[in-house]
Amino acid sequence: MEQSMTTPAAETRGRKLEKIGRVISDKMDKTIVVEVERLVMDPLYGKYLKRRSRFMAHDEKNACKVGDRVRIEESRPLSRRKRWALKDILERAAE
Repeated sequence: MEQSMTTPAAETRGRKLEKIGRVISDKMDKTIVVEVERLVMDPLYGKYLKRRSRFMAHDEKNACKVGDRVRIEESRPLSRRKRWALKDILERAAE
């Protein structure tokens, strides 16, 4: 019998991580800051807490504005802090 030699990294090869969040800054050229919220259960009390993370993402066409809901995907390092790229705009901000 031969066992398959797949590792967790090999199973996800070719799939880029995606995150959905809100644009909180578009002041930089071709860069946006996206805030992603997630719910985490407190280990002691079992209460769900909101946790936020901020990601810098590449916006080639400067299409996003503050308040837009966007999908970003993993990419190669584009600068010191920028490792995500804009995939698409899901919802425009109310003006």
